[in-house]
Amino acid sequence: MFENPILNELVKRYREKKLAHAYLIETNNYDKALQDLKEFIKIINCPEEYEEKCEKCNLCNLINKDNLPSIKIIEPDGASIKKVQMEELKEAFSTKPVYSRYNTYIIMNAEKLNSSSANSMLKFIEEPTDGIIGFFITNNKDVMIETIKSRCQSLILKYENKNIVESLGINVEDYNKYLEIIPGYLKKIESKELINNKNELLTIYPERKDIANIFQIIFSIYYENFLKINNKEYNQNIASIYEIKEQSANLIKKLNIIMGIIQNLSYNVSIEQALDKFVIEMRDSNG
Repeated sequence: MFENPILNELVKRYREKKLAHAYLIETNNYDKALQDLKEFIKIINCPEEYEEKCEKCNLCNLINKDNLPSIKIIEPDGASIKKVQMEELKEAFSTKPVYSRYNTYIIMNAEKLNSSSANSMLKFIEEPTDGIIGFFITNNKDVMIETIKSRCQSLILKYENKNIVESLGINVEDYNKYLEIIPGYLKKIESKELINNKNELLTIYPERKDIANIFQIIFSIYYENFLKINNKEYNQNIASIYEIKEQSANLIKKLNIIMGIIQNLSYNVSIEQALDKFVIEMRDSNG
């Protein structure tokens, strides 16, 4: 049914009535993981026997359009997932679902839960109500708040990623041009050399899309170096663009900073403001 054997095992657990109430899912592809989870939700809520492209009921159509009231997909509000978002989730799931068998919540970028929002969820997870299933999705479970991590069953959903050029939807020439400036830019930040973002980046790439692409590449560089430092499988080509020799904990801080900038760039935050924030926070993270 699924290409990923972990998901097929999850279907098996459902049929054996052995589903847990909360899962922590570590993945290297948020979009594919979310899409697969939606298919899984169709299976466990199907009023009959699930079939792909079923036309007997409206359930799958509602799930595809994110219109099924019993599914809540929560994403960070700015730099973090707020307590109020968790309170709204609990209120929404205080009653049994009408159109489906389960109330299901999916928390994207779950590492963005802060202490308040995580604490708000503890009792909800510790004393689960029948008919509620939750999924916490992250790209690195090591940075998850321990109180949440310890109360979930952990799964790993790995996907074969496109190379970074394909994933950004750019050509090799544009990618190589980005690489001409990224190592020098990062070196200046790490060395605390005086830096002017207008001169370093914005005069060359004034468009938000280009800056967003650059920061996706920067994130990949730090992430692959993080994997390398932790003796995990990593992409040598990306890690070698800019070699980083730091403690794992500090790399985690910087990965979170970079992810925050990427999220800011996806909103209407000023590009100059986002870049200045990046420089300040990266330098502060060094102590």
